[in-house]
Amino acid sequence: MGLYTQWVARGLFPLQERLKGHPTVAWHKALEATQWWTPEALQSLQEQRLQGLLERVARQVPFYREWFAQQAWSPAAFSGIADLQRLPVVDKALIREQGAAWRAEGARNLEEQHTSGSSGEPLRFWLGADRIGMDIAAKWRATRWWGVDVGDRELVLWGSAVENEAQNGMRAWRDRLFRSYLVPARDLNPARLDRIIEQIRQRRPRMLFGYPSALSRVAWRARERGQRLDDLGIRVAFATSEVLRPEWRAVIGEMMGCGVANEYGARDAGFIARECPAGGMHITAEALIVEILDAEDRPVPPGATGNIVITNLVGPEFPFIRYRTGDRGALDPRPCPCGRGLPLLRDIDGRANDGLIATDGSWIHGSRFNYLMRDLPGLRAYKVIQHDRHHVEVLLSLVAALPAAAEERLRRALVDALGQAVQVDVRAVDAIPPEPNGKHRHVVCRVPDTDQPARNA
Repeated sequence: MGLYTQWVARGLFPLQERLKGHPTVAWHKALEATQWWTPEALQSLQEQRLQGLLERVARQVPFYREWFAQQAWSPAAFSGIADLQRLPVVDKALIREQGAAWRAEGARNLEEQHTSGSSGEPLRFWLGADRIGMDIAAKWRATRWWGVDVGDRELVLWGSAVENEAQNGMRAWRDRLFRSYLVPARDLNPARLDRIIEQIRQRRPRMLFGYPSALSRVAWRARERGQRLDDLGIRVAFATSEVLRPEWRAVIGEMMGCGVANEYGARDAGFIARECPAGGMHITAEALIVEILDAEDRPVPPGATGNIVITNLVGPEFPFIRYRTGDRGALDPRPCPCGRGLPLLRDIDGRANDGLIATDGSWIHGSRFNYLMRDLPGLRAYKVIQHDRHHVEVLLSLVAALPAAAEERLRRALVDALGQAVQVDVRAVDAIPPEPNGKHRHVVCRVPDTDQPARNA
Protein backbone atom coordinates (compact mmCIF):
# COMPACT_ATOMS: atom_id res chain seq x y z
CA MET A 1 0.00 0.00 0.00
CA GLY A 2 1.42 3.35 -1.05
CA LEU A 3 1.86 6.25 1.35
CA TYR A 4 -0.98 8.25 -0.22
CA THR A 5 -3.37 5.31 0.01
CA GLN A 6 -2.37 4.81 3.66
CA TRP A 7 -3.09 8.49 4.37
CA VAL A 8 -6.58 8.19 2.86
CA ALA A 9 -7.48 4.76 4.28
CA ARG A 10 -6.13 5.39 7.77
CA GLY A 11 -6.69 9.10 8.11
CA LEU A 12 -8.85 11.01 5.65
CA PHE A 13 -11.58 8.40 5.12
CA PRO A 14 -12.04 7.62 8.84
CA LEU A 15 -12.20 11.37 9.51
CA GLN A 16 -14.90 11.81 6.87
CA GLU A 17 -16.98 9.02 8.37
CA ARG A 18 -16.57 10.39 11.90
CA LEU A 19 -17.68 13.86 10.78
CA LYS A 20 -20.76 12.29 9.17
CA GLY A 21 -21.60 10.54 12.41
CA HIS A 22 -21.17 7.06 10.92
CA PRO A 23 -19.56 4.37 13.13
CA THR A 24 -17.89 2.94 10.01
CA VAL A 25 -14.40 2.51 11.48
CA ALA A 26 -15.64 0.65 14.54
CA TRP A 27 -17.79 -1.64 12.40
CA HIS A 28 -14.89 -2.25 10.02
CA LYS A 29 -12.52 -3.19 12.84
CA ALA A 30 -15.07 -5.70 14.12
CA LEU A 31 -15.75 -7.13 10.66
CA GLU A 32 -12.06 -7.71 9.97
CA ALA A 33 -12.07 -10.05 12.98
CA THR A 34 -15.45 -11.76 12.66
CA GLN A 35 -14.91 -12.84 9.04
CA TRP A 36 -12.55 -15.52 10.40
CA TRP A 37 -15.00 -16.83 13.01
CA THR A 38 -16.49 -20.28 12.62
CA PRO A 39 -19.94 -20.58 11.03
CA GLU A 40 -21.32 -21.59 14.43
CA ALA A 41 -19.93 -18.46 16.11
CA LEU A 42 -21.32 -16.27 13.33
CA GLN A 43 -24.76 -17.85 13.67
CA SER A 44 -24.69 -17.18 17.43
CA LEU A 45 -23.90 -13.54 16.70
CA GLN A 46 -26.79 -13.40 14.20
CA GLU A 47 -29.19 -14.82 16.78
CA GLN A 48 -28.17 -12.22 19.37
CA ARG A 49 -28.63 -9.38 16.91
CA LEU A 50 -31.88 -10.78 15.56
CA GLN A 51 -33.41 -10.98 19.02
CA GLY A 52 -32.33 -7.41 19.75
CA LEU A 53 -33.81 -6.25 16.44
CA LEU A 54 -37.15 -7.96 17.09
CA GLU A 55 -37.37 -6.50 20.58
CA ARG A 56 -36.77 -3.00 19.20
CA VAL A 57 -39.29 -3.22 16.37
CA ALA A 58 -41.92 -4.79 18.64
CA ARG A 59 -41.68 -1.73 20.89
CA GLN A 60 -41.15 1.06 18.37
CA VAL A 61 -42.44 0.12 14.91
CA PRO A 62 -46.26 0.32 14.75
CA PHE A 63 -46.63 -2.39 12.11
CA TYR A 64 -44.63 -4.96 14.08
CA ARG A 65 -46.03 -3.90 17.44
CA GLU A 66 -49.51 -4.67 16.12
CA TRP A 67 -48.35 -7.88 14.43
CA PHE A 68 -46.76 -9.28 17.60
CA ALA A 69 -49.87 -8.36 19.60
CA GLN A 70 -52.12 -10.15 17.11
CA GLN A 71 -49.91 -13.24 17.19
CA ALA A 72 -49.74 -13.25 21.00
CA TRP A 73 -46.00 -13.82 20.61
CA SER A 74 -43.19 -11.83 22.21
CA PRO A 75 -39.58 -11.54 21.02
CA ALA A 76 -38.67 -12.47 24.59
CA ALA A 77 -39.68 -16.02 23.63
CA PHE A 78 -37.22 -16.03 20.72
CA SER A 79 -35.26 -19.30 20.65
CA GLY A 80 -33.18 -19.15 17.46
CA ILE A 81 -32.98 -18.23 13.79
CA ALA A 82 -35.65 -20.82 12.97
CA ASP A 83 -38.16 -18.53 14.73
CA LEU A 84 -37.64 -16.05 11.91
CA GLN A 85 -39.97 -18.21 9.82
CA ARG A 86 -42.85 -17.20 12.08
CA LEU A 87 -42.64 -13.61 10.81
CA PRO A 88 -44.32 -12.46 7.58
CA VAL A 89 -42.39 -12.13 4.33
CA VAL A 90 -42.65 -8.49 3.19
CA ASP A 91 -42.09 -6.54 -0.01
CA LYS A 92 -41.99 -3.00 -1.35
CA ALA A 93 -45.74 -2.86 -1.90
CA LEU A 94 -46.51 -3.66 1.74
CA ILE A 95 -43.95 -1.17 3.03
CA ARG A 96 -45.33 1.60 0.83
CA GLU A 97 -48.87 0.74 1.92
CA GLN A 98 -47.93 0.98 5.62
CA GLY A 99 -46.31 4.41 5.27
CA ALA A 100 -45.36 5.90 8.63
CA ALA A 101 -46.29 2.66 10.42
CA TRP A 102 -43.04 1.15 9.12
CA ARG A 103 -40.84 3.79 10.73
CA ALA A 104 -39.73 3.48 14.36
CA GLU A 105 -41.33 5.95 16.72
CA GLY A 106 -38.82 8.37 18.20
CA ALA A 107 -36.17 7.65 15.55
CA ARG A 108 -34.02 10.71 14.94
CA ASN A 109 -31.36 11.85 12.48
CA LEU A 110 -32.33 9.41 9.76
CA GLU A 111 -31.20 9.84 6.16
CA GLU A 112 -33.84 9.55 3.45
CA GLN A 113 -32.92 7.06 0.75
CA HIS A 114 -34.60 5.55 -2.29
CA THR A 115 -34.06 2.52 -4.45
CA SER A 116 -32.83 3.00 -8.00
CA GLY A 117 -36.09 1.74 -9.47
CA SER A 118 -34.39 -1.14 -11.29
CA SER A 119 -36.95 -3.55 -9.85
CA GLY A 120 -39.74 -1.57 -11.47
CA GLU A 121 -41.08 -0.69 -8.01
CA PRO A 122 -39.29 2.36 -6.51
CA LEU A 123 -39.22 2.69 -2.72
CA ARG A 124 -38.38 5.53 -0.34
CA PHE A 125 -36.98 4.58 3.04
CA TRP A 126 -34.88 5.91 5.93
CA LEU A 127 -31.63 4.69 7.44
CA GLY A 128 -29.85 5.44 10.70
CA ALA A 129 -26.12 5.96 11.22
CA ASP A 130 -25.48 2.39 12.42
CA ARG A 131 -26.99 0.86 9.30
CA ILE A 132 -25.17 3.26 6.96
CA GLY A 133 -21.88 2.69 8.74
CA MET A 134 -22.26 -1.08 8.55
CA ASP A 135 -22.99 -1.02 4.80
CA ILE A 136 -19.90 1.11 4.14
CA ALA A 137 -17.72 -1.00 6.45
CA ALA A 138 -18.81 -4.26 4.81
CA LYS A 139 -17.99 -2.92 1.37
CA TRP A 140 -14.65 -1.59 2.66
CA ARG A 141 -13.73 -5.00 4.08
CA ALA A 142 -14.64 -6.78 0.85
CA THR A 143 -12.63 -4.26 -1.20
CA ARG A 144 -9.52 -5.04 0.83
CA TRP A 145 -9.84 -8.76 0.00
CA TRP A 146 -8.46 -7.88 -3.42
CA GLY A 147 -5.33 -6.07 -2.27
CA VAL A 148 -6.77 -2.60 -2.87
CA ASP A 149 -8.07 -0.01 -0.44
CA VAL A 150 -9.86 3.30 -0.16
CA GLY A 151 -7.46 5.85 -1.65
CA ASP A 152 -6.16 3.60 -4.42
CA ARG A 153 -6.90 4.96 -7.89
CA GLU A 154 -10.45 3.95 -8.87
CA LEU A 155 -12.51 4.43 -12.02
CA VAL A 156 -16.28 4.11 -11.58
CA LEU A 157 -18.39 3.43 -14.69
CA TRP A 158 -21.87 4.26 -13.51
CA GLY A 159 -25.25 5.37 -14.80
CA SER A 160 -27.00 6.14 -11.52
CA ALA A 161 -28.62 9.55 -11.30
CA VAL A 162 -27.98 9.52 -7.55
CA GLU A 163 -24.21 9.50 -8.05
CA ASN A 164 -24.02 11.44 -11.31
CA GLU A 165 -26.19 14.29 -10.08
CA ALA A 166 -24.20 14.43 -6.85
CA GLN A 167 -21.07 15.57 -8.65
CA ASN A 168 -21.19 19.06 -7.21
CA GLY A 169 -18.06 20.95 -6.21
CA MET A 170 -17.74 19.38 -2.77
CA ARG A 171 -18.25 15.83 -4.02
CA ALA A 172 -15.85 16.34 -6.92
CA TRP A 173 -13.23 17.70 -4.53
CA ARG A 174 -13.66 14.73 -2.21
CA ASP A 175 -13.38 12.27 -5.09
CA ARG A 176 -10.15 13.92 -6.23
CA LEU A 177 -8.68 13.45 -2.75
CA PHE A 178 -9.82 9.82 -2.69
CA ARG A 179 -8.58 9.32 -6.28
CA SER A 180 -12.00 8.06 -7.40
CA TYR A 181 -13.01 9.09 -10.92
CA LEU A 182 -16.65 8.84 -12.05
CA VAL A 183 -17.39 8.12 -15.71
CA PRO A 184 -21.08 8.23 -16.72
CA ALA A 185 -22.15 4.93 -18.32
CA ARG A 186 -24.47 6.41 -20.89
CA ASP A 187 -24.54 6.89 -24.65
CA LEU A 188 -21.95 4.16 -25.18
CA ASN A 189 -21.32 4.61 -28.89
CA PRO A 190 -17.90 3.79 -30.42
CA ALA A 191 -16.55 7.32 -29.93
CA ARG A 192 -17.63 7.39 -26.30
CA LEU A 193 -16.12 3.95 -25.67
CA ASP A 194 -12.85 5.11 -27.23
CA ARG A 195 -12.81 8.09 -24.87
CA ILE A 196 -13.38 5.82 -21.86
CA ILE A 197 -10.50 3.59 -22.97
CA GLU A 198 -8.29 6.69 -23.15
CA GLN A 199 -9.40 7.74 -19.67
CA ILE A 200 -8.57 4.30 -18.27
CA ARG A 201 -5.09 4.46 -19.78
CA GLN A 202 -4.55 8.00 -18.50
CA ARG A 203 -5.85 7.30 -14.98
CA ARG A 204 -4.21 3.87 -14.60
CA PRO A 205 -6.71 2.79 -11.92
CA ARG A 206 -5.94 0.03 -9.46
CA MET A 207 -9.63 -0.93 -9.41
CA LEU A 208 -12.70 -0.56 -11.60
CA PHE A 209 -16.27 -0.46 -10.36
CA GLY A 210 -19.44 -0.51 -12.42
CA TYR A 211 -22.13 -2.28 -14.37
CA PRO A 212 -20.74 -5.44 -15.97
CA SER A 213 -22.72 -4.70 -19.14
CA ALA A 214 -20.88 -1.37 -19.47
CA LEU A 215 -17.47 -2.68 -18.40
CA SER A 216 -17.78 -5.50 -20.94
CA ARG A 217 -18.59 -3.05 -23.74
CA VAL A 218 -15.42 -1.16 -22.95
CA ALA A 219 -13.47 -4.43 -22.98
CA TRP A 220 -14.99 -5.56 -26.30
CA ARG A 221 -14.18 -2.20 -27.86
CA ALA A 222 -10.57 -2.41 -26.66
CA ARG A 223 -10.30 -5.87 -28.20
CA GLU A 224 -11.74 -4.62 -31.50
CA ARG A 225 -9.18 -1.80 -31.59
CA GLY A 226 -6.29 -3.99 -30.46
CA GLN A 227 -5.86 -1.62 -27.51
CA ARG A 228 -4.20 -3.15 -24.44
CA LEU A 229 -5.59 -2.43 -20.98
CA ASP A 230 -3.87 -5.32 -19.22
CA ASP A 231 -0.60 -3.42 -18.80
CA LEU A 232 -1.92 -0.76 -16.39
CA GLY A 233 -1.74 -2.58 -13.07
CA ILE A 234 -5.52 -2.97 -12.61
CA ARG A 235 -6.06 -5.44 -9.75
CA VAL A 236 -9.80 -5.98 -9.84
CA ALA A 237 -13.03 -5.00 -11.56
CA PHE A 238 -16.00 -4.95 -9.16
CA ALA A 239 -19.17 -5.80 -11.08
CA THR A 240 -22.47 -4.78 -9.49
CA SER A 241 -26.18 -4.08 -10.01
CA GLU A 242 -26.63 -6.68 -12.75
CA VAL A 243 -26.22 -10.40 -13.28
CA LEU A 244 -22.56 -10.99 -14.19
CA ARG A 245 -22.83 -13.08 -17.35
CA PRO A 246 -19.96 -15.55 -18.02
CA GLU A 247 -19.02 -13.90 -21.32
CA TRP A 248 -18.87 -10.50 -19.60
CA ARG A 249 -16.62 -11.86 -16.84
CA ALA A 250 -14.34 -13.47 -19.42
CA VAL A 251 -13.81 -10.44 -21.63
CA ILE A 252 -13.38 -8.01 -18.69
CA GLY A 253 -10.78 -10.26 -17.07
CA GLU A 254 -8.97 -10.92 -20.33
CA MET A 255 -8.75 -7.33 -21.58
CA MET A 256 -8.22 -5.60 -18.21
CA GLY A 257 -5.77 -8.26 -17.01
CA CYS A 258 -7.42 -8.38 -13.59
CA GLY A 259 -9.70 -10.34 -11.32
CA VAL A 260 -13.45 -9.82 -11.68
CA ALA A 261 -15.42 -9.72 -8.43
CA ASN A 262 -19.18 -10.15 -8.48
CA GLU A 263 -21.13 -8.03 -5.98
CA TYR A 264 -24.71 -8.36 -4.79
CA GLY A 265 -26.48 -5.70 -2.78
CA ALA A 266 -29.20 -3.09 -2.74
CA ARG A 267 -29.74 0.31 -1.19
CA ASP A 268 -32.67 -1.04 0.82
CA ALA A 269 -31.52 -4.57 1.74
CA GLY A 270 -27.87 -3.68 2.33
CA PHE A 271 -24.43 -4.85 1.19
CA ILE A 272 -25.36 -8.52 0.82
CA ALA A 273 -22.35 -10.30 -0.68
CA ARG A 274 -19.16 -9.92 -2.67
CA GLU A 275 -16.83 -12.42 -4.28
CA CYS A 276 -13.37 -13.04 -2.84
CA PRO A 277 -10.26 -13.95 -4.92
CA ALA A 278 -10.85 -17.65 -4.14
CA GLY A 279 -14.25 -17.44 -5.86
CA GLY A 280 -16.58 -17.50 -2.85
CA MET A 281 -19.53 -15.09 -2.85
CA HIS A 282 -19.39 -14.19 0.86
CA ILE A 283 -22.51 -12.95 2.65
CA THR A 284 -22.15 -10.13 5.18
CA ALA A 285 -23.41 -12.48 7.89
CA GLU A 286 -22.70 -10.05 10.74
CA ALA A 287 -25.38 -7.74 9.37
CA LEU A 288 -27.69 -9.97 7.35
CA ILE A 289 -29.56 -13.23 7.37
CA VAL A 290 -30.23 -14.62 3.89
CA GLU A 291 -33.09 -17.06 3.39
CA ILE A 292 -33.83 -18.96 0.19
CA LEU A 293 -37.57 -19.64 -0.10
CA ASP A 294 -39.86 -21.37 -2.58
CA ALA A 295 -42.98 -19.89 -4.18
CA GLU A 296 -44.95 -20.62 -0.99
CA ASP A 297 -42.34 -18.87 1.20
CA ARG A 298 -41.04 -22.15 2.59
CA PRO A 299 -37.27 -22.78 3.00
CA VAL A 300 -35.75 -24.79 0.17
CA PRO A 301 -33.19 -27.58 0.80
CA PRO A 302 -29.53 -26.49 1.20
CA GLY A 303 -28.01 -25.73 -2.19
CA ALA A 304 -31.38 -25.44 -3.96
CA THR A 305 -32.34 -22.30 -5.86
CA GLY A 306 -35.21 -20.13 -4.71
CA ASN A 307 -36.28 -16.58 -3.92
CA ILE A 308 -33.76 -14.49 -1.97
CA VAL A 309 -35.22 -12.97 1.21
CA ILE A 310 -33.11 -10.70 3.42
CA THR A 311 -33.26 -9.73 7.09
CA ASN A 312 -31.01 -6.77 7.87
CA LEU A 313 -29.97 -6.94 11.52
CA VAL A 314 -28.71 -3.37 11.85
CA GLY A 315 -31.68 -1.19 10.87
CA PRO A 316 -34.44 -1.11 13.51
CA GLU A 317 -35.40 2.48 12.60
CA PHE A 318 -36.85 1.31 9.26
CA PRO A 319 -36.68 -2.48 9.33
CA PHE A 320 -36.14 -4.86 6.46
CA ILE A 321 -37.13 -8.19 8.01
CA ARG A 322 -37.77 -11.13 5.67
CA TYR A 323 -37.70 -8.71 2.77
CA ARG A 324 -38.05 -9.95 -0.80
CA THR A 325 -35.25 -8.76 -3.05
CA GLY A 326 -36.99 -9.91 -6.23
CA ASP A 327 -33.95 -12.04 -7.13
CA ARG A 328 -33.23 -15.75 -7.03
CA GLY A 329 -30.20 -17.64 -5.83
CA ALA A 330 -28.92 -20.47 -3.65
CA LEU A 331 -26.89 -20.86 -0.48
CA ASP A 332 -23.65 -22.73 -1.12
CA PRO A 333 -23.10 -25.25 1.70
CA ARG A 334 -19.42 -25.73 0.86
CA PRO A 335 -16.71 -23.80 2.74
CA CYS A 336 -14.64 -21.29 0.78
CA PRO A 337 -10.95 -22.15 0.21
CA CYS A 338 -10.04 -18.68 1.54
CA GLY A 339 -10.82 -19.88 5.08
CA ARG A 340 -13.44 -17.27 5.98
CA GLY A 341 -16.40 -18.55 7.98
CA LEU A 342 -18.85 -16.26 6.19
CA PRO A 343 -21.64 -18.19 4.42
CA LEU A 344 -21.71 -18.28 0.63
CA LEU A 345 -24.29 -17.31 -1.98
CA ARG A 346 -24.30 -18.73 -5.50
CA ASP A 347 -26.32 -18.95 -8.72
CA ILE A 348 -27.67 -15.42 -8.35
CA ASP A 349 -30.28 -14.82 -10.99
CA GLY A 350 -31.22 -11.19 -10.63
CA ARG A 351 -32.91 -8.68 -12.83
CA ALA A 352 -31.94 -8.88 -16.48
CA ASN A 353 -32.94 -5.42 -17.62
CA ASP A 354 -31.69 -4.26 -21.01
CA GLY A 355 -30.26 -1.06 -22.30
CA LEU A 356 -32.04 0.69 -25.15
CA ILE A 357 -30.70 1.69 -28.56
CA ALA A 358 -30.84 5.35 -29.59
CA THR A 359 -31.65 6.29 -33.17
CA ASP A 360 -27.95 7.09 -33.75
CA GLY A 361 -26.94 3.60 -32.54
CA SER A 362 -25.75 4.62 -29.06
CA TRP A 363 -26.40 2.09 -26.29
CA ILE A 364 -28.20 3.71 -23.32
CA HIS A 365 -27.97 1.85 -20.00
CA GLY A 366 -31.33 0.91 -18.50
CA SER A 367 -30.57 2.81 -15.28
CA ARG A 368 -31.17 6.09 -17.10
CA PHE A 369 -34.79 5.09 -17.63
CA ASN A 370 -35.22 3.68 -14.12
CA TYR A 371 -34.44 7.10 -12.72
CA LEU A 372 -36.88 8.82 -15.06
CA MET A 373 -39.67 6.71 -13.58
CA ARG A 374 -38.82 6.73 -9.91
CA ASP A 375 -40.32 10.09 -8.99
CA LEU A 376 -43.54 9.86 -10.98
CA PRO A 377 -46.46 10.67 -8.63
CA GLY A 378 -48.48 7.65 -7.50
CA LEU A 379 -46.29 5.12 -9.32
CA ARG A 380 -46.67 1.49 -8.24
CA ALA A 381 -44.70 -0.23 -11.02
CA TYR A 382 -43.57 0.34 -14.60
CA LYS A 383 -42.11 -1.26 -17.70
CA VAL A 384 -40.28 0.35 -20.64
CA ILE A 385 -40.35 -1.66 -23.89
CA GLN A 386 -38.41 -0.70 -27.01
CA HIS A 387 -40.03 -2.38 -30.02
CA ASP A 388 -37.64 -0.88 -32.56
CA ARG A 389 -35.31 2.10 -32.78
CA HIS A 390 -38.22 4.44 -33.40
CA HIS A 391 -40.88 3.09 -31.06
CA VAL A 392 -40.88 2.89 -27.25
CA GLU A 393 -43.85 1.87 -25.10
CA VAL A 394 -44.12 2.79 -21.41
CA LEU A 395 -46.51 0.84 -19.17
CA LEU A 396 -47.40 2.49 -15.85
CA SER A 397 -49.30 1.03 -12.93
CA LEU A 398 -50.50 4.06 -10.97
CA VAL A 399 -52.52 4.85 -7.87
CA ALA A 400 -54.21 7.69 -9.77
CA ALA A 401 -54.09 9.10 -13.28
CA LEU A 402 -50.75 10.65 -14.21
CA PRO A 403 -50.98 14.46 -14.58
CA ALA A 404 -50.63 15.56 -18.17
CA ALA A 405 -47.59 17.70 -17.37
CA ALA A 406 -45.79 14.74 -15.76
CA GLU A 407 -46.58 12.52 -18.74
CA GLU A 408 -45.23 15.14 -21.12
CA ARG A 409 -42.02 15.49 -19.09
CA LEU A 410 -41.57 11.73 -19.20
CA ARG A 411 -42.19 11.59 -22.93
CA ARG A 412 -39.79 14.46 -23.57
CA ALA A 413 -37.05 12.89 -21.43
CA LEU A 414 -37.25 9.63 -23.39
CA VAL A 415 -37.14 11.46 -26.71
CA ASP A 416 -34.14 13.50 -25.54
CA ALA A 417 -32.34 10.29 -24.56
CA LEU A 418 -33.16 8.21 -27.62
CA GLY A 419 -33.64 10.69 -30.45
CA GLN A 420 -36.18 13.15 -31.76
CA ALA A 421 -37.65 10.64 -34.23
CA VAL A 422 -38.69 8.22 -31.48
CA GLN A 423 -42.41 7.66 -30.89
CA VAL A 424 -43.20 7.24 -27.18
CA ASP A 425 -46.52 5.65 -26.19
CA VAL A 426 -47.46 5.92 -22.50
CA ARG A 427 -50.18 3.55 -21.28
CA ALA A 428 -51.73 3.15 -17.83
CA VAL A 429 -52.33 -0.50 -16.84
CA ASP A 430 -53.70 -2.22 -13.77
CA ALA A 431 -50.65 -4.47 -13.39
CA ILE A 432 -47.32 -4.97 -15.13
CA PRO A 433 -47.23 -8.33 -16.95
CA PRO A 434 -44.17 -10.61 -16.75
CA GLU A 435 -42.19 -11.73 -19.76
CA PRO A 436 -43.24 -15.01 -21.48
CA ASN A 437 -40.67 -16.90 -19.34
CA GLY A 438 -42.34 -15.61 -16.18
CA LYS A 439 -39.56 -13.20 -15.22
CA HIS A 440 -40.19 -9.52 -14.52
CA ARG A 441 -37.98 -7.22 -16.57
CA HIS A 442 -38.64 -3.51 -16.44
CA VAL A 443 -36.45 -2.21 -19.25
CA VAL A 444 -36.80 -4.45 -22.29
CA CYS A 445 -35.14 -3.99 -25.68
CA ARG A 446 -36.72 -5.92 -28.56
CA VAL A 447 -34.63 -4.34 -31.28
CA PRO A 448 -33.48 -7.22 -33.51
CA ASP A 449 -29.80 -8.14 -33.12
CA THR A 450 -29.11 -7.15 -36.72
CA ASP A 451 -30.24 -3.61 -35.89
CA GLN A 452 -28.03 -3.25 -32.82
CA PRO A 453 -24.44 -2.01 -32.58
CA ALA A 454 -21.75 -4.39 -33.70
CA ARG A 455 -20.95 -5.70 -30.22
CA ASN A 456 -23.53 -5.77 -27.44
CA ALA A 457 -21.70 -8.22 -25.19
